[in-house]
Amino acid sequence: MINKHFVLLNKEDNVFVCCRELLAGNSITLEGVTVTMTADITVGHKLSRTQIAKGDKILKYGVAIGSATQDIAFGEHVHLHNMKSDYIASHTRQSKVGEKS
Repeated sequence: MINKHFVLLNKEDNVFVCCRELLAGNSITLEGVTVTMTADITVGHKLSRTQIAKGDKILKYGVAIGSATQDIAFGEHVHLHNMKSDYIASHTRQSKVGEKS
């Protein structure tokens, strides 16, 4: 656990994971850097642990879970607005035989 709001799941990760909601406007110190939230960060959402360049892999649990669709600054909210999943369609629930998308 990094603090009461964020956890680092694996030392290789480039994101922290929220374990306690933090609202926009509130500040927090992460690895010695004070960051002010620009959006509400809810449980399960991610903040960048490093500067992530467009196209770089997003690492969570020590594995890539997606790619950055734009540059992401340290402490910035990481979600669908600035990353995309790298999973292929066969890995989605809707891809099971007989199910419609």
